[in-house]
Amino acid sequence: MAVVTVIKINAITVPKDSGDELAHRFAKRAGAVDGQEGFEGFELLKPTDDREQWLVVTRWRDEESFRAWLSSPAFGHGHRSESERAGGEAPKPVSTHSEVWSYEVADLTRD
Repeated sequence: MAVVTVIKINAITVPKDSGDELAHRFAKRAGAVDGQEGFEGFELLKPTDDREQWLVVTRWRDEESFRAWLSSPAFGHGHRSESERAGGEAPKPVSTHSEVWSYEVADLTRD
């Protein structure tokens, strides 16, 4: 059976003046998903043109691994701020919209 890497891209719309804060928040939780079964990699991509979409790219062994992470306590914990984890209020969101895109690596060897 062929190995299929599943790629999930969270396209987050962030006003230009909030991008640094988004990057800061991701930096504070860097590595939080690293130990999750089936996790293969993470990248935070910031725009270099006039776009306001930042891309959170994760790679997974398979769809089941990604879904297991979504339903895990680690997902909920990793998506809460330090303030929330300490019993405080959630900070104001920096994004105005997000959507998740799903891809897999194309097999270019097939006829």
